[in-house]
Amino acid sequence: METKDILQKVRKIEIKTRRLSDHIFSGEYHTSFKGKGMSFAEVRQYQYGDDIRAIDWNVTARYNEPYIKVFEEERELTLMLMVDISGSQNFGSSAQFKNDIVTEIAATLAFSATTNNDKIGLILFSDQIELFIPPKKGKSHVLRIIRELIQFEPKSDKTNISQALEYLSKVMKKKAIVFMISDFQSQDYEKTLKIVAKRHDITGIRIYDEREKEMPNVGLVLMQDAETGEEILVNTNDKNVRLDYAKHFDEMEKYFKNIFTKSGAGTINSSVNESYVKKLLAYFKAR
Repeated sequence: METKDILQKVRKIEIKTRRLSDHIFSGEYHTSFKGKGMSFAEVRQYQYGDDIRAIDWNVTARYNEPYIKVFEEERELTLMLMVDISGSQNFGSSAQFKNDIVTEIAATLAFSATTNNDKIGLILFSDQIELFIPPKKGKSHVLRIIRELIQFEPKSDKTNISQALEYLSKVMKKKAIVFMISDFQSQDYEKTLKIVAKRHDITGIRIYDEREKEMPNVGLVLMQDAETGEEILVNTNDKNVRLDYAKHFDEMEKYFKNIFTKSGAGTINSSVNESYVKKLLAYFKAR
């Protein structure tokens, strides 16, 4: 893409997702994810109904009248976006590819975190770590993240979710809010996820296309694996072929839900044709 086209696409995504985060998600995000605790803010004169346990006896003695300590929530958090950019993300049977929806979701979450003055970081992964952007605050930082999501060209088409989670553990020593966005077409990450979920508040967002769920009956079709490049001629007239295809999808979905749930992590499951806005809102409210 030309630089001009990239900037136009960044601006388009910013307008759409910032509106969502400002008017819909920021309050839900704030409520769903708590800060690190309470910190001292100030002292003020005691008022009727105040908790006497909050009286600051040193200040009270100095001014010869009761003063209390006022505390506030330590709001600052770190949001880490882990985004799968393997070959299978470049698939779509409708107006949008999976990676288009992934970019919008990541941008919405990033702007919601910015509204709450939180830091945002990014990990792009395939079967290797393609890019790491350390957590930082600010709108310009979020726009850089969106730009990378749009234009970054991965070195590999394959996926390794476990390796990405291991890398997260190495670079993020303190607790973070983590959203891993992928189609989760893998079954190799149970052990690593359990370790990561003990330290971080992690949520898996699984994005899929309806054609990955159900194969249409359209005769002989030459299919290519987006991650390995392998081509195979498939007879979609064969009912057993279509059943095996659907069974594979169900197995991947069940593994994703079961492993994340057992690890104490959250899950969101959405097709590209569904409203991710409704899915995110329902998830935040359920927390």
